[in-house]
Amino acid sequence: MSASLDLQMRGSVDGAWSYASTRPLRTLQSALGAIWLLDGALQLQPYMFTKGFVTGVLVPAADGNIGFVSHPALSIAHAMVPDVATWNALFATIQLLLGIGIIAGSLTRRAPLLRLVLAGSFAWAAAVWWLGEGLGGVLTGASPLSGAPGAVALYVVIGLLVWPGEDTAAPLLASRFARGAWVALWTLSALLLLEPPNQGRDAVSSVIAAASAGEPGPLRSVLMHAAGALRGAGPWLDSLLALVMLAVGVAVALGILPRVALAISIVLAIGIWIFGEAFGGILTGQGTDPNSGPLWVLLAWCMWVGLRQGRTSSASEADAGIERLGKVHGPAARPANA
Repeated sequence: MSASLDLQMRGSVDGAWSYASTRPLRTLQSALGAIWLLDGALQLQPYMFTKGFVTGVLVPAADGNIGFVSHPALSIAHAMVPDVATWNALFATIQLLLGIGIIAGSLTRRAPLLRLVLAGSFAWAAAVWWLGEGLGGVLTGASPLSGAPGAVALYVVIGLLVWPGEDTAAPLLASRFARGAWVALWTLSALLLLEPPNQGRDAVSSVIAAASAGEPGPLRSVLMHAAGALRGAGPWLDSLLALVMLAVGVAVALGILPRVALAISIVLAIGIWIFGEAFGGILTGQGTDPNSGPLWVLLAWCMWVGLRQGRTSSASEADAGIERLGKVHGPAARPANA
């Protein structure tokens, strides 16, 4: 009898988890697929079919990096030059198929298909992060204000969080892994801001000024004004932002006002996306992806859903436990004179 009650309790908990998580989980999965679709669409821009894609995007990411990154990346870049258009068409097709596959697997609730496509996206993202983004500039002093540690690194983490289990739930969405990944990524970002290259007087203004290159007139004007206003503020501003990033990561991991911390992280990500990343350069015709800003927002959204699901699961376990005790002990006996 006890074993059957245990199974019934677990079933009620799993049912509550699945019911509560289906719609938000599918939304998160579809959002990830949509960003992959956007990547594929950006890869179809005319600029990407020219040698400029190699010399202006791939080579700069490899230059100055360690040999493990720069040597294979530069070799592939040089091999692409004779037929850039064909290679780029292949890259765009892969990313479009990943986006379509993730969305299709999510909307049709075909977990095996979704797992297969997500696994493929991890392999592709790892290759792009290594050979296309130079490990996100982590080893060369890149600033989180310009996109470090790299958008595709966040694709992998988000993909793992929305990975479907045997039922409609995502086992990792409300797990210790999610909290650990969250605090690790924000801690890494904070440490990158404290590195010497990002502690110069004009470190922040230089990032914003560089982001303004090639942007439409109004946006370029706003960014240049911001760069001018922040000239000389690099050390204290980067240090302040590093402190905020560290606090955001630790607060969510330890459950200290996590929703407030997530809201702050979203505001911070949007601000960086606008002023440090200039919307990923997608308005210049040369942006290969929207950069890390939208991925940080999506990651925060994942954590938000995970918090809610964790609360739902805990409440379901408590209710199931109460029900189990009631069935084991039965109703209290009535007094004889009742």
